[in-house]
Amino acid sequence: MDFMTVQIVTPDGIRYDHHAAFILVKTTEGELGVYPGHIDLIAVLEIGEIKVRRVDDENHVDWIAVNGGIIEISKNKINIISDSAERERDIDVSRAERAKLRAEREMEEAQHARNADLERRASIALQRAINRIRVGNH
Repeated sequence: MDFMTVQIVTPDGIRYDHHAAFILVKTTEGELGVYPGHIDLIAVLEIGEIKVRRVDDENHVDWIAVNGGIIEISKNKINIISDSAERERDIDVSRAERAKLRAEREMEEAQHARNADLERRASIALQRAINRIRVGNH
């Protein structure tokens, strides 16, 4: 088989479902590139972008922002489960930039207050906003 089926699922349902010739994801162990025929694998995803090179046109690439999750590869079927996933075309970059500014402000306040829990939450919000901006600007 010269293609894979890629499906991204969130609590809101299926967010992406297409055939791909290649995908690139960011796992906790580093970047993972997947071509058809890849060995079966399960890995933990970081907050990051997913690159999907579609089979309909080798120049057609979809970019999807995910907030972590799990990738399962089995027999040319790729299932990605994440708490959220947004395609490049669906991202409101100006809204993401406002979220980034808000997270930076919250992080600064948490550091000033020496509140590690709030600082960790602000750091995650900042990572998510930066990821959305990066994907939205592809």
